[in-house]
Amino acid sequence: MNATATLIRQETETYRPSDDEPFMNDRQLTYFKGKLLQWKEDILHEARGTVTNLKSETENHPDLVDRASSEADRALELRTRDRQRKLISKIDEALRRIEDGSYGYCEETGEPIGLGRLEARPTATLSVEAQERHERRERVHRDD
Repeated sequence: MNATATLIRQETETYRPSDDEPFMNDRQLTYFKGKLLQWKEDILHEARGTVTNLKSETENHPDLVDRASSEADRALELRTRDRQRKLISKIDEALRRIEDGSYGYCEETGEPIGLGRLEARPTATLSVEAQERHERRERVHRDD
């Protein structure tokens, strides 16, 4: 691990952003960058384990129930990995927003998203209010 990654990891382990400091200051950006990078690394580590497991589980089960169960497990694992693949692209987008200075601000209103929301969902692009409006519009259009 390089020195920058070590510093970012230490920052995310000891520091917690607070509303008492300027929004999206360097320390907060470093914190969220570390959080996103760690999340991405965890997902990639799990994916490598999945590939290894799928390669090793090529056995043919003589019992139909065992075979069906094994196939269902594999299908679930692959669906999970597909969702995580999509999540990695959202993490990469969030990392790009950190680099271009737009991270932490609502795409719709330009207002700060809020530390609590970013802590819970570091890939968030909309404030709580904007997200609620978006979901209401989706429900209305879906019901049409």
